[in-house]
Amino acid sequence: MLEKTTRVNFLFDFYQSLLTDKQRIYMELYYLDDLSLGEIAEEYEVSRQAVYDNVRRTEAMLEDYEAKLSLFNKFQERSELIRQIEQRLSAEKALTDEIQKLLQQIKEHD
Repeated sequence: MLEKTTRVNFLFDFYQSLLTDKQRIYMELYYLDDLSLGEIAEEYEVSRQAVYDNVRRTEAMLEDYEAKLSLFNKFQERSELIRQIEQRLSAEKALTDEIQKLLQQIKEHD
């Protein structure tokens, strides 16, 4: 459930500007503010089923946008590449520091 919530939150971040105000509000309240379907229904004086249907349709829309545009997938790929670059740079720095120490030892022997 947490993975789904995290995924929907990311998709919402990327595609919220493509949603109607009502869709955006229901998704924010349900996923970001963690309100129950009943609480949202009560606040907007609609049935719990109406909120549920709206949230599920909106989730499907977000998944459809992702299938077509792949913004979240591209974000994940870039994040992984950045992580790998940072890891290699860190290893390279460690190697550079080690070489510097060895050079210093050689200088001290002269």
